This record gives sequence, structure tokens and C-alpha cells, in this order.
Amino acid sequence: MSKDYKKPHRSHQRDKDRDPAPPGNSGKDGNGDNGKRPQAPQPKFNRGILSWVLILGLLIMLFVVLNNNRGGTEIDTWQEFVRLVEQGKIKDNHVTIEADKVTAVVKAGTEGFPPTTEGAAVWVKIDADHRDRFGERLEELGASTTYDTSTSPWFNVLLAFGPILLIILIIWFLIARSMRSAGAGPGGMLGSFGKSKHRISSKENVSITFDDVAGVDEAKDEVAELVQFLKNPKKFQRLGGRIPRGVLLVGPPGCGKTLLAKAIAGEAEVPFFSISGSDFVEMFVGVGASRVRDLFKQAKENSPCIIFLDEIDAVGRRRGGGFSSGGHDEREQTLNAILVEMDGFEANDQVIVIAATNRADVLDPALTRPGRFDRSVDVTLPDLLGRKQILGVHAKKVTMAPDVDLERLARGTPMFSGADLAAVINEAAIIATLGNKQYVEQSDLEEARDKVRFGRARKSRKIEEQERIATAYHEAGHAVVQELLEHADPVHKVTIIPRGQAMGATFSLPEKDRYGYGQKYVLDTMRVLCGGRIAEKRKTDDVSSGAAMDIQMATNYARHMILQWGMSERLGFVNYAGSDTKESYIAEKDYSDETARIIDEEIKRVIDEAYKDAERILDEHWDETVAIAEALLKYETLQGEDIKRIMRGDRLDKPTIAELLEQESKGNSTVKPPSTVREDPGEEPPGNAIPSPA
Repeated sequence: MSKDYKKPHRSHQRDKDRDPAPPGNSGKDGNGDNGKRPQAPQPKFNRGILSWVLILGLLIMLFVVLNNNRGGTEIDTWQEFVRLVEQGKIKDNHVTIEADKVTAVVKAGTEGFPPTTEGAAVWVKIDADHRDRFGERLEELGASTTYDTSTSPWFNVLLAFGPILLIILIIWFLIARSMRSAGAGPGGMLGSFGKSKHRISSKENVSITFDDVAGVDEAKDEVAELVQFLKNPKKFQRLGGRIPRGVLLVGPPGCGKTLLAKAIAGEAEVPFFSISGSDFVEMFVGVGASRVRDLFKQAKENSPCIIFLDEIDAVGRRRGGGFSSGGHDEREQTLNAILVEMDGFEANDQVIVIAATNRADVLDPALTRPGRFDRSVDVTLPDLLGRKQILGVHAKKVTMAPDVDLERLARGTPMFSGADLAAVINEAAIIATLGNKQYVEQSDLEEARDKVRFGRARKSRKIEEQERIATAYHEAGHAVVQELLEHADPVHKVTIIPRGQAMGATFSLPEKDRYGYGQKYVLDTMRVLCGGRIAEKRKTDDVSSGAAMDIQMATNYARHMILQWGMSERLGFVNYAGSDTKESYIAEKDYSDETARIIDEEIKRVIDEAYKDAERILDEHWDETVAIAEALLKYETLQGEDIKRIMRGDRLDKPTIAELLEQESKGNSTVKPPSTVREDPGEEPPGNAIPSPA
């Protein structure tokens, strides 16, 4: 299966870092009060409504206490109650003696009491200190007595109304506290939710400087000017200029946008406020805008300072898009707060906002206009010199062999970002450590490069012979077409050892970094992509899913040619791709159905022509294809020089994998692996190789 070639559009991922916790406030103003500004008067809390609620609650409790257990009929005197007992009119002849009264139930139908089926409850007051004497008297009359030792009625009232009263008090406390803090900060009734989640860094707790930033010299120069602006603003105001209010860092993921911001924190002797765009948005409506106001308020109090907004596209997307649900949109409210704060700076605020994003195309135009973000700095993928510098920065942290050539590695890593190059050095150190080496060698760097981009080689994977043959012819088809075409990248290495998700790979050696794609190069690349399927089908009389990536890449190339690059005579110099803003559920299509039909026909035509040309080339050079496939089955890996020799008809004379293993088992260390054996021992193997589009 062929490997993926670098697509002409950018990918998107995040590289985020955080800065340490903030030091104390050190801002000062010109009023001679050590930076303490007059506080706004505290709003007085109106207790009218809650006071009436509490009074009403107390009245209810008092009413319940006064009427607690007083249900039934009260008998005026003790003698009347005794008379009822003597006459046998007490139900079950049973009375209950409580703390200050005696209760009972008269029989149903007793004259002078309410007619009820169960009988009417009656009670009479007694002296609590002598309730035992009342009990003895009733027992003498033959009544059965029960003493009620339950707690005070106040306890029952508290048990019933205590939770309600507690909830009222908690709500009162929270509202009163939020009202008291309303004038002290933007939190309001939301309390700490409205506080900004930023972190403050300074030179003392950030060790990264501009010396640690490499490969983006122009971007580094522009942000280095910010440090000078903050340290000596009068120098730039002498001729009437003003300090930039905002700088937008734009570039693919892993190119060093956040690293640049941290380097500013390490160089500038001013507070550095850092926060991510996603930290503004919370589940509560209005929290994002409140945090924005709190952030800029603290920044102005600590000016001169820098605010760094990482991943600004999380809240800065274009307003009015298809994802807006209408009503109160939290993200739009947060963006509006940012717009107001950035445009509300005074000339002497000395607050610079730095924002980073890899999706500048989706940002709101009001956010990116001059006056808010005065500069847009492109932090792009490094070129050859930049990659060498980045590798040098990271190589200082590991032990390298004396003969390591970083320039050769830089040539073999086109379109690698700074994060990719850092991963290559780290993986090489791990590989050398696992091999019990004293230092990192060039072979470790080459293996690490392939591992970072394409995955680990799976040499122990068991593959059926039929599938192994199909893979060998597939890669041979790629190699032959790529070697014969003039505008395709030269072949560096071909292998059928599985790596990552691929059963095999064909590596190429780009002659230069490509920032644009010529039509001849794209057409030849598409022919190379088709060569694998053609050779595999001719040998096995069957097709497999191994060409899935080839088909996808060829289709992508064709679509870009027709829709974006104007490489179709029928459609001409017109862009049909539309804008990639991802703001609508419905894909943009600014052309008619007839044009859509022509686009489909042109894409199919370009791919069919590439397939026919590749088929013709392999028909004319099938013997060379068979020879390369047989060599791959024998040696598993072929270098670029091996491919050239086979194409010329020469015979390879080097040990196979089985012979190497046999020699190794006998303790003979003079035989080298096939990946390093050369017919000319004095020839240095090329190290600037990357996998081809195949």
C-alpha cells in the first residue's frame, strides 16, 4: 500500500502550554496611591422583601406553636373531666397524661360533643408539677393511663419548618453577598464564575527566550519589537506613532505560535496574562463576557503588560453563521466583549494583545481589522535552513554522535513542523536508548523520521505469501513509474516491511521544498499513484483494498486541479471550491447543476488519463517491474541505487535477510544489514528522503 503525500492544504491541531501562577499586583498609577484606584460605592442591599418573608414565616411558626396539639374540645375544669371518666364515657377507658394537660377521646354520641363516628377528642389543662397526682386519681377511678414523655412542641415545629427556614437563610446570604460584591468586580450574582481564569507569567518563572525559537526569523523579529515597545514606548512615540494594540499569530499547528508568546514572557519585564479562548465560555450565559471584562480590567491595572489569547477562534468566529441558534448566543456575547475592550484602550494603557490561531479564515472581520489587531504575523512551516536550526536547538538536549549530519536530516524532512522535528529528535533518543547505544546515530534519526511520519515498522507481522506477493508488485509498480517519469520525485527506498497501517512503502527524495504545485508535477504524481494498482492487478488478476489511499490521494489532486487551481480547459480560470469557513450545515455551491456535471466529468477524465498513461508505462517496462518485485520478495528493502541497477538490467549481489540472520547466529558481525550495504563502500547514502506520493 502506498503512503500519504503531503496535501496542499493545512491540517489543524493544538499545541498548548500553560504558564505558572501569578505574582501579586504591582501596577501603579499617577495618583500617588501605589496603584490603588478609588473603589466604586457599594450598592445597598434592599431587605424589604426578604424581611416581610421572614416576618411571615415567624408568624406561621408562632401560630403553629400556639395551636400545637390543641385539636379537639377543651374542658373547662378538672371536675368535668373526672365526671366523664366516672360515667364511663371515655373511649376504651384510656387517658393520656402529657406535660401540662390530660387528653382522651369520648365515645361517639356523647351529649355535648361533636357527633363523630370515632368519638371526639377532649383535653383539660393541669399543673405540670403535680401531673403524677392527677394520674393516680384517674387510676383510682379505673382508667388506664399513659404518660407522654415526648419533647417540647418547639422541637416538632423546628423539625417541620427548620429545613425551609435554612433554605431561606442560605438564599438570603448568597443574594446579599452577590449584591455586596456587585460593585467590587464583574462577577455579580455569578460570584467566582465571572472571574477570569488567566495566568500571569514573568521573566522570573519562564525560562524560554528568543534563543529557543528557531526557524521563524521574520515572526520572531516582529514579536521582538513588542518587547521594545513595552520597555521604551517614548522612543516610538517621538515621531507620533503609537504602540500596536494587537498582534495575531497565524500558522499551521506545531509551528511555534505559543512558543513565541512564551518567549515574549521570558524577554519582557512586564506581566504576561495568558488564557485560552475556550476558558471564556462556561455553561452560564454571560460568564464569557464577564471574564473578558475582568481580564482587561486587571491588565489595565498592571499596565504595561501583554495579554495572550491562545486559540482565539474558539470565541472569535464570524458572527451570524449557520451554527448560531438565535437568541442569546454566549459565544457572540463573549466576542462582542472582546471587541469593545480592545477598541476601548486609551493611548497610554500600554496593553498589547497577542492572539494565536490556525483558522484565521473563520475569524470575525471586526476582530481582525486594524485598530484591534494591527498586525498579522504568519508563523509558517520552516524551510530547509529553518529546519536545520530547529533540529540544532533540540539536538542540544541529547547526546549526538560526532558524524551526525543535521543538514541531511533537514533535507529529508520537508513540510515538517517544529513540533514534528522535536518529536524526531526525541524518538531518535528513545531508539538509541533501547539499542543500548552511547549516543544517537544517523540511522536512529532516519528511523525516527519515518516513525514520526508513518509509524513503527512491524517486522514481526506474519503475512501470507499471496498477500506478500501482491504488496511486492504494488510497490514495484510505484517505483518503476516514479523512476521513469521526469517530473516525479526521485525514488530513495522501497520496502515491503509493514509500517503503521501500510503493508509497504515507496520513499522519494524531493529535490527541493515545494510551496506550489506545477501541473506537470501533479500529473506525474497521479501516474505514480495509479502504478501500484495496475501492477498488482496484472500479477494477481485481482484488485484489493491496498490502493485505497492511492485512490483517495489521486482524487484529491484531481479535485484541487479542477476546483481551485484552474487546470481544466473546459472550466477555465475559475475557482469553484468556495470558502472553507465551516459556518453552515449546507455546503456552499456557487455554480449550476450543469457546471457540477462538467466538474465531475473533468475529475474523472484527469484520473482516467493518468491511469492509462501509467498502464502504458508498465506494459512497456513489465520485465523491470517483475525484477524489482522479485528483488523485494528476496531482500524486502531496496535502496534507490538498487532500483536504478535493476532498471539497467544489472544483478544485485548482496546478502538476503535469511543469510544475515544465519551469519548473525554464527557470531559473524562483518555482514551489514541490507539497508546499509552499498556496492560502492565509499558512497554516502542519501539521508534527505521522504516517502513519495505512493
